[in-house]
Amino acid sequence: MSTNTVDNARKVTTRRLIEMKQRGEKIAMLTAYDYSSAKIIDEAGIDVILVGDSASNVMAGNMTTLPITLDQMIYHAKSVMKATKRALVIVDLPFGSYQGNSKEALASAIRIMKESHAEAVKMEGGSEIRESIERILCAGIPVMGHLGLTPQSINKFGTYNVRAREEEEAKKLLEDAKMLEEIGCFGIVLEKIPSELAAKVAKEVSIPVIGIGAGGGVDGQVLVMHDMLGINKGFSPRFLRRYADIAGVMEDAIGRYVADVKSSDFPSAAESY
Repeated sequence: MSTNTVDNARKVTTRRLIEMKQRGEKIAMLTAYDYSSAKIIDEAGIDVILVGDSASNVMAGNMTTLPITLDQMIYHAKSVMKATKRALVIVDLPFGSYQGNSKEALASAIRIMKESHAEAVKMEGGSEIRESIERILCAGIPVMGHLGLTPQSINKFGTYNVRAREEEEAKKLLEDAKMLEEIGCFGIVLEKIPSELAAKVAKEVSIPVIGIGAGGGVDGQVLVMHDMLGINKGFSPRFLRRYADIAGVMEDAIGRYVADVKSSDFPSAAESY
C-alpha cells in the first residue's frame, strides 16, 4: 500500500534528505536493480533507491561486489531511472572505478550521471579517497559516503565482521565522517558498526546518516531488497528483518504452474483463442 500523501508525493532530493534529518523524520532506503522492482518500490513510498553494487551478488551470482563493472552498473541504473518518479536514485561507483585515480573517478561518475540520468553516486572509504570525492563534487555531482564495513575492501579486511569496535578505528571513522561532511557529501552510509558509535556520528554531523547494521540511532535505514523480501534465503545476518517470503511464494506458484502444464489443465478453453 502506498504511503504517498500530497507532501510525500514531492520529489525527493539531496536537499530534502537534509530537511528530513533536521525535523527528525527517518529516511527509508532500499536497493533496486531493474525497472519492474524499482517501479513497485517507488510507488510504495520509499525515499531513496540505491542501485547498489550488491547487484554483483543478487543479480549476477558473484561471491563479492568486486567483479561488477561500470558498464553493468550503468545498465542497472538506467533501468531503475526509467521506473522512478519520486525517490532519489543513488548509484554505487563500482570497485576499481575511483580508487587511487581521481581523474578516473570523475570520468566514472560523469558516465553514470550522463548515461543513466541518476541523481547521485555513492563511494566507499574516507580520507584514502578524499581527492576522488572532491574532484567529483567539484563537477557538481552529489556524493554519498560509505564508512564502516566497506564490502569492496573485503580482501583487505578478510571478513564481513562488525567494524570499528576498537577505539582507534572508531576514532578514524568519526573523523572520516566529519571530513565527508566538510568537503560536501550530502549523506553517509554506515555499515555494520556498533550502534553507539553510529548514533554518535549521526549526532555530530549535520548530513543524514543511513545505517545498515548500525542500530536505530541514525537518520535512516537501508536494506538490500532481495534480503528483506526473502528472495535471497541464504543470507540472514542479525541486522536483517525479513518482511516477506517471496522465494516461497514464487516456488509455490511455479510448482503449481508446472503441475498444471504437465496435467494439461493449463491452458483451459477460456485461456485459448
